[in-house]
Amino acid sequence: MNLSDLNNLNLDPNNIGSWPLAARVIVIVLLCFALLFAGYYLDTSDQLLELETARAKESSLKQEFETKQAKAANLGAYQEQMKEMQRSFGALLQQLPGKTEVAGLLVDISRVGILSGLEFELFKPEAEKPKEFYAELPIKIRVKGNYHQFGNFASGTAALPRIVTLHNLSITSKGKKDGDGRMIMEATAKTYRYLEKDNTANKKRKRRGKK
Repeated sequence: MNLSDLNNLNLDPNNIGSWPLAARVIVIVLLCFALLFAGYYLDTSDQLLELETARAKESSLKQEFETKQAKAANLGAYQEQMKEMQRSFGALLQQLPGKTEVAGLLVDISRVGILSGLEFELFKPEAEKPKEFYAELPIKIRVKGNYHQFGNFASGTAALPRIVTLHNLSITSKGKKDGDGRMIMEATAKTYRYLEKDNTANKKRKRRGKK
């Protein structure tokens, strides 16, 4: 029996048991295919999607594990670097003057200017500006001299055992009006003072109280 023979049969869908064997076999095969397709669509496809998601997650976790493993392998080197950074930070802190040393540092700055051949017209320390763990002390200066003397002053302040930085440098030729060929340099010299832990903690508590 073929498909053309089936078309000629009067098949009653309400009485499948009376159909010829070949017709029933074809219906059963079609039903099996339909069930397989429905099972794949409703269940297997979702499982395949979950499998792909799990594989992607596995790859991500594997990469994360390798990264952490590399960090763990280099933990000793990181700890040594941290110790070296702490030593360097401590050395920098030692270059910040304590409260009792600031006055002497101001004298050193003015002495460097005088030894460089500069004539001070202004040397004015301003109010301290507290930062996180240090205080910044700006000093307004105006000196008269030439380029060579200005250079000596800049290198001399940089060579001081304590940190001194020069900011907002401005050189004008106002001095030439005096007929001596010298110029005027205006700048802000900044030195820094280490804040003791107690003072830092008190300032933090005051800031919290204001909030």
